[in-house]
Amino acid sequence: MNTKFKLWLPLAGLLLGPAAYAATMVEVTLVDKLDEPRGFCFDTLGFQAEARPEEGLQTHSCYSYQGQLAVDQAFDGDLIPEGTFRLIEYDVCMTLTGTSAGSSLALEPCDGSEFQQFEHRANGRIVATAAPGNCVTAGEGPSRHGGGGEPVHLIRDLTLQVCDGSRNARQQWRLRETAD
Repeated sequence: MNTKFKLWLPLAGLLLGPAAYAATMVEVTLVDKLDEPRGFCFDTLGFQAEARPEEGLQTHSCYSYQGQLAVDQAFDGDLIPEGTFRLIEYDVCMTLTGTSAGSSLALEPCDGSEFQQFEHRANGRIVATAAPGNCVTAGEGPSRHGGGGEPVHLIRDLTLQVCDGSRNARQQWRLRETAD
């Protein structure tokens, strides 16, 4: 490769900022499908391009069955190993609203704070750095019906709960780039 070109690439990245960075899009999906054959994914309230990230996160039927990842479910897979769950289209990060069990998860401008740091462990649990005994957990009980889809999409709350083996079905998450 030409030496001038090698020097230009890092400079272009600095000048162009995030536009020069192509993220690996992934869904964060519950390993156990519970009562939803399409699976549950981290999702904003609202529908895809009409999403309302300012209203926080929930679990919702994964949209990948439609053939691609949806903008309101596509996270930056390159940042997750570093502890950041960034929703690409809206450039916001998963953020704790509190450190106690039952706290919800917001989407806020990414600032690298401890409330935006999570560890996705080998056992599938997503543990909050600011509350190390607590895991990101899909809601209990039967799912609620969403506003669309065929069959109708399903929704569950997404909260912080004590990490516990009895909650494995609702606390083990995986990343996927495509439908499977």
